Amino acid sequence: MPILLQLDSSADLVTSRSRAITATFADTWRGLSNEHTVVHRDLHREPLSHLTDAALHFPARLRPEGARPSAEQEKLQQLLIAELVAADVLLIGVPLYNYSMPSTLKAWIDYIHLPTVTAPFDDPTSQQPLAGRPAVLVSTRGAVYDPGTSTEFDDHALPALTLILANALGMTVETIVATRTLSERFGAPADEVDTQHEELAAAHESAARAARRLG
Repeated sequence: MPILLQLDSSADLVTSRSRAITATFADTWRGLSNEHTVVHRDLHREPLSHLTDAALHFPARLRPEGARPSAEQEKLQQLLIAELVAADVLLIGVPLYNYSMPSTLKAWIDYIHLPTVTAPFDDPTSQQPLAGRPAVLVSTRGAVYDPGTSTEFDDHALPALTLILANALGMTVETIVATRTLSERFGAPADEVDTQHEELAAAHESAARAARRLG
């Protein structure tokens, strides 16, 4: 039974582009067969509590002496990691908030990045259970971040997520990007609005193709 873990983090529940694109991916995935399952976690509607103890950044054997993190948060961490490891494909909606990812998504990252459990620490050969697993990041940005522009490197969400998911967890990361999502709202020139529509349509097509390919 192929399992897709879909994470949404946009605070916009009505016109969010990232939510629309992840929905296209998930709907395509479900349409592949009756066996294709989607586990959906909405990090905005049901936000995770931020870690209240730094000890939770490490497994028990690497924690400082006397550390006693919240048992409730530790149980949640185990649940989130098990949910991730059980998935065949990870899909994340990543709207750009203040040049980075939403804090709700960062909270999820803080739970699932755990040395010796999901990321290597002292035994790189056996501590990456997600190595090679596909992760699809749907990146939506309100402004222009084209190559050669002054804002080209102002997206700090995708680099951080790639560092964690690809470098630390060993996942195979691919991205689907749609920019200029605020162009109509703020009266951008017609050519910018047209480009926004073209990128959005292409992103939906890419999401459907990726779902069929990875499913």
